[in-house]
Amino acid sequence: MLARIDQDLAFLLRLENVAWYDQGIVRILDRRIYPIKTGFVECHSYHEVVEAIKKMVTQSGGPYLAASMGMVLAAYEARDLAQEQFGAFMKQAANDLAHARPTTSARMARIVENALQVVEANLHQRSVMVEKLQEYAIDEVTTRYMSVKKIGTQLADLIPENGTVMTQCFAETVIGMILLRLRELGNIRVKFICPETRPYLQGARLTASVIRDMGFEVTVITDNMPGYVLKEKKVDLFTSAADMITMDGYVVNKIGTFQIALLCNYYGIPYFVTGNPNSKHQTIASVKIEERNPQEVLEFMGKRTTMEGVKGYYPAFDITPPSLCSGVITDRGIFAPFALKRYYQAS
Repeated sequence: MLARIDQDLAFLLRLENVAWYDQGIVRILDRRIYPIKTGFVECHSYHEVVEAIKKMVTQSGGPYLAASMGMVLAAYEARDLAQEQFGAFMKQAANDLAHARPTTSARMARIVENALQVVEANLHQRSVMVEKLQEYAIDEVTTRYMSVKKIGTQLADLIPENGTVMTQCFAETVIGMILLRLRELGNIRVKFICPETRPYLQGARLTASVIRDMGFEVTVITDNMPGYVLKEKKVDLFTSAADMITMDGYVVNKIGTFQIALLCNYYGIPYFVTGNPNSKHQTIASVKIEERNPQEVLEFMGKRTTMEGVKGYYPAFDITPPSLCSGVITDRGIFAPFALKRYYQAS
């Protein structure tokens, strides 16, 4: 039996602990509370999966598996509908899941569109529809993890012996694959520094947990510390994933990425972003930045921190220009951010 792609990865990155369909329910690990608590949100309809994605129950790469498992659940919900109604129901589910969050809608759309092809191919054998869609979901995430492994391996090879790396937000499987490669290289004394990433604390709760779970040293700092820490702790490399990399080289990622990239430019520290460029976004002009509920800025772990009447503002992402990026690490190699068209020319 072949080893699973998530073998040896941290708890948080194992497929069943991201999003998983079983007997009419999609279980999604609630990353809003992990690791303080380990709990799952159970979704009994694809609408509930959409809401879970909107409410940040899962983040980073988690929504992609949640969306494909949501399509499995939609097929289960619609199992008794007539053929025409079934097709319409699945198309609506695909649309709703793809647009659960605006910034990632292009990538989500590819996943659900491929799921619809599975639906089309199996319309005349509806009894196996749920099974076929779950097979697709597992194949899709396995392919994605394999692609990410190529990316993580390349980035790990850039980290100096016993070096220090700063991350931003939660690069999810990339982080796990970097650590696996560092183990292979015997470069196990690499240190990681994770800004906390307010207001959901993805850096403190998720990235740091994965790194610690896999046996590496990790230190959490607050979001206003990077300028001092980059120099004081002699950081060798800064890295982040990206919710979107446009073809003109702009990096759209969790708010705070731009300011760290700017500081790294000042200090001469390389910044490498991980991910593949998105051909549906030829320029940054086509990207809509998600603005979330400002109430989330006025709270910390569910408790209000400001006086009544104080306003909040919460753009979920910021934009880092290509001039601040040392390279885009993809599954086809490392590219200059100004030359991303070469990605689609690479074999």
